[in-house]
Amino acid sequence: MTGTTAVPGAPATAGEREVRRGTRSGMVGLAGAAVNGLLGFVLTVVIVRGLGPAGSGAMFTAIGVVTVLGALCCAGADTALVWALPRRTAGRTGDAARLLPVALSPALLFTVGVAAAGVALSGLLAPVFFDPGTTGGEELLRLAFAGLPFVVAMTLLLAAVRAVRPVAALVAVQYVLLPAARPALVLAAVAAGAGVTAVFAGWLAPVLLAGLVGAALLVRPLGLAAGAALRPVGEDWRTLWGFALPRAASAAIDASSMWLTVLLTAALADQAEAGVIGAVGRYALAGLLVMQGLRVAVAPQLSRLLGQGRRVEAVMVYRRITSWIIALSWPGYLLLAIFAPGFLWLFGAEFTTGASAMAVLAGAMMVNSGTGIVQTLLLMSGSSRRHLLAAATGLVLNVGLALVLIPPYGALGAAAAWAAGIVVENVIATAAARRVVGEPLITREVLRAAVAAAPGTAVVAGGGAAVAGRGVAGLFLTLGVVALLAVALLLHPKLRRRMRTTVPTLLGRPPR
Repeated sequence: MTGTTAVPGAPATAGEREVRRGTRSGMVGLAGAAVNGLLGFVLTVVIVRGLGPAGSGAMFTAIGVVTVLGALCCAGADTALVWALPRRTAGRTGDAARLLPVALSPALLFTVGVAAAGVALSGLLAPVFFDPGTTGGEELLRLAFAGLPFVVAMTLLLAAVRAVRPVAALVAVQYVLLPAARPALVLAAVAAGAGVTAVFAGWLAPVLLAGLVGAALLVRPLGLAAGAALRPVGEDWRTLWGFALPRAASAAIDASSMWLTVLLTAALADQAEAGVIGAVGRYALAGLLVMQGLRVAVAPQLSRLLGQGRRVEAVMVYRRITSWIIALSWPGYLLLAIFAPGFLWLFGAEFTTGASAMAVLAGAMMVNSGTGIVQTLLLMSGSSRRHLLAAATGLVLNVGLALVLIPPYGALGAAAAWAAGIVVENVIATAAARRVVGEPLITREVLRAAVAAAPGTAVVAGGGAAVAGRGVAGLFLTLGVVALLAVALLLHPKLRRRMRTTVPTLLGRPPR
């Protein structure tokens, strides 16, 4: 199947309606991801400017502890809720609400155990996480562990919101409220002259607010106030945790991929090379912001469609979202590859040695974004074990090649090993998803997006590099040309007429 073409004025088919719904949700998710990214940058500036190098390093270490351990302690239950809830019946007489205690109670019990052990051992662990002489390291670590159960509870509640509410509800809380409150509270603490521990408390405090809002957003759709049953049956436990546990392992692999590469580089090369691959990795992962925003928006829809046996419609949504991801991501990754010295110079001149590593990793990320939300499609089909196989194979290849390539080639070897793992993981996931859904994933629609995104960007960027070099001057020259071309296209009458027809249709309104 290659997709369908809507006839103006004709009633939309079920597949077309699902594609429009997915596109609308994706636009909201994409806008939320953009706001989240901007507010995250503001937070980073506030922390770095307010605390200085040593204080911000300690702050980021504490945030890293909470982020990594929070993802591990969720044990895959967050993704399991996104998969399972759309397949259940909501409301007072439904069976959806029963999954909340199934997901929350084991994850929170495990997290409380981890938090208690962490608080008790914070004195012993502080020298491991913080440099010698760091002021307040033990207090920071104790607060990080104490806040862990609240982070896990918020994550699970917002995953349930994502599954049963329109995506705008999740975006409002997770992508706007939470990241907006953090820089405000952190800035207030810094302005008051507070220490790093109090500043970190300002970062942590909005978690409680977001969790409470998430819980309130679940009351009505799950029928909690109307007396919906919360006592689970045996099948509920088997269903949710049968999916969650394999996902827990693959989520741990996903969350640790960059940090594992950095640690291996530090151990097998030196700290300078580790710093370079860390900077390269931050740019590469930043490009996934588009995919993350779109994935968050359509995952519950894919689960619902696949649960109803509507595989054709699910694949139509996948193709449309993947086309958007390619169109929006590939130009950025081409710019990263061509102007790698310019991007890395923004971190400091010493980081420009990672230009080749950046080009290699940008190519791998084009494969990653080129397969789109295939891993989400695989997970939402219920195939968490197949997803784990793909992730584990990529990890083994990454580590094996890193042991061989990092000692002689440093950051470039680390990037090559990581890139190989990314490519192989996505190839395996794509093959598995194709087998599960039984429909072609790559069609003319997806290929047209690739053709539209890559050659034009390559020509403009290549021209900019030829005129002004691959450094900052060439980068800004190219960005200026791209901006002018974008304005010219938007002013073109034919394109404007097409947008007036297409945009209202995607939003579910008659064309103007």
